[in-house]
Parts: sequence; C-alpha cells; structure tokens
Amino acid sequence: MNIKAICLGAFALSVLGGVAFAGALDEPSNMQPFFTDASMKTMKPDTEFKAAWNAMSKDKRDAMKKECNDAAMSKPHAEFCVKVHELGGNS
Repeated sequence: MNIKAICLGAFALSVLGGVAFAGALDEPSNMQPFFTDASMKTMKPDTEFKAAWNAMSKDKRDAMKKECNDAAMSKPHAEFCVKVHELGGNS
C-alpha cells in the first residue's frame, strides 16, 4: 500500500512540475502571430512583428519579456528574444 501511495505521489509531482516549466515562449498560440509559417521557422518582418507585439495583452508581453531576460528560458528562442529586446523588452 505504501509503494502505491509513493508512486502516485511521484506521478502527481511530475505532472504538476511539467506544467510549471511550460512558459509563454513555449505556448504556440502566443508565438504563432510572430511567424509566417505553421512550423514557426520564419519570423515576420519587423513591422509585422511589432504590430503583433503591440496587439498582445500587456500580461502576455510582460511574461515574454521576463522569459527573454532569463538566459536559460530564452536560449531556444534567441532570435525571437533579440526582437523583443529591440522593442524594449530588456527591462
């Protein structure tokens, strides 16, 4: 019985921990407006990028800025974060 409880607890923590690591930069619905293709490999030109950025809610922009200022979080999104910093996201 104790082994079942321990396994169940470990599973619950792993599920909750996995959700905590997903951030604004990992959410496809947040990132899609900044890319020209569904695979999100080609970013939009600066004017379109800025328009998409300004169309987002302040909360989403702040979450993205925060993640771009974290070296570990921003590494997979380096090109995106460069543009965020150009828009004043390095506060």
